[in-house]
Amino acid sequence: MKITIITATWNSAATLEDTLRSVKEQSYADIEHIIIDGASTDDTLKIADRFPHIAKICSEKDNGIYDAMNKGIALATGDIIGILNSDDVLADNRVIERIAARFEDAGIDAVYGDLVFVDRNDLSRIKRVWKAGSYRYGQLYRGWMPPHPTVYVRRGCYERFGLFNIDYKVAADYDMLIRLLLINRIALAYIPAVLIRMRTGGVSTGSFSRRFSINKEDRLVWENNKISPRWYTLYCKPLYKVKQFLFPALQWRWLSYRRRNRG
Repeated sequence: MKITIITATWNSAATLEDTLRSVKEQSYADIEHIIIDGASTDDTLKIADRFPHIAKICSEKDNGIYDAMNKGIALATGDIIGILNSDDVLADNRVIERIAARFEDAGIDAVYGDLVFVDRNDLSRIKRVWKAGSYRYGQLYRGWMPPHPTVYVRRGCYERFGLFNIDYKVAADYDMLIRLLLINRIALAYIPAVLIRMRTGGVSTGSFSRRFSINKEDRLVWENNKISPRWYTLYCKPLYKVKQFLFPALQWRWLSYRRRNRG
């Protein structure tokens, strides 16, 4: 099956090469990599031009990162679609191979895995560990959510249930998960492996004011989807992240050990 990876860029020259190389070096062959650029003025496009594995590059002004993601989905021809941010990398060269293997089960609509946050200047330095664990219906009411950069979805789900809502500035991925998992109850499978290394300091890992904006939009997500969270849902969501900061080096060693023994 073909797997489409969409990378949205805007003046991403400082980190993009790592991202593109992590896709180029994948063991899985049938990858369609699409770059949606927001009319960068730095060397972003020059860097992209050095990677012939990229299938399509679109560069024009857009209405933000979620608009760029929607453009990528519209251009995608793959059976499966994933989003790889321009400052993140696939954790190793077998990530897409593992994802494809899980989708061999025709009953699975989407998959996700674990994620580690790394130092912006040293991708080997682990700052936080997001061990997602298995999914059960209703967990989003208790504040759980999968690491959205690890989520890969069958293209048909976007065709049936819609694209990212660009009215949200920071919570469109949360809205998408609510729609897919709670409202439409798609079949979601967990891959017990680290799929993404995510640099700290991005849109979802920023300042207190950013966290406040996310919480405000999270409340709108539930309201706009006409469903009610539990009274504790939006309090539990940030609490779920506390354990990500606890002994990240030990957590990383455990995840690495488990990966080696699972193959």
